[in-house]
Amino acid sequence: MNGTLRAAYEKVIAAAEAAAAARGTERAFDHLARAHILSQRHTFQHVYVHWRMLRLGASACRWQEVFGQASRIVAAAIFSHIWVPVGNTGRANVSALKPMPVPWDLKAILEDGNA
Repeated sequence: MNGTLRAAYEKVIAAAEAAAAARGTERAFDHLARAHILSQRHTFQHVYVHWRMLRLGASACRWQEVFGQASRIVAAAIFSHIWVPVGNTGRANVSALKPMPVPWDLKAILEDGNA
């Protein structure tokens, strides 16, 4: 990850942590979805986002999310450098194979960093 991309990733991870601490589960998931989009081509960070989603799902007793994230952790570890569905939020409520639109502000970060 280059500096710009890493800074943006770390910023949304910190925002997710703050939202989770304030019991803003949906807001925390929103931040983690943005972190997921930024990290998809970087195996360690990509797996870490899915791990955070799994932990957040467990803390909120959202078992569909927990089970969905468990399989996504394995897939992220294997496929991050091979193929990813660009823009996918990483949540268990969407297909793990579905490309999705990239938010404009994240698109600019990804393009700047050739991520």
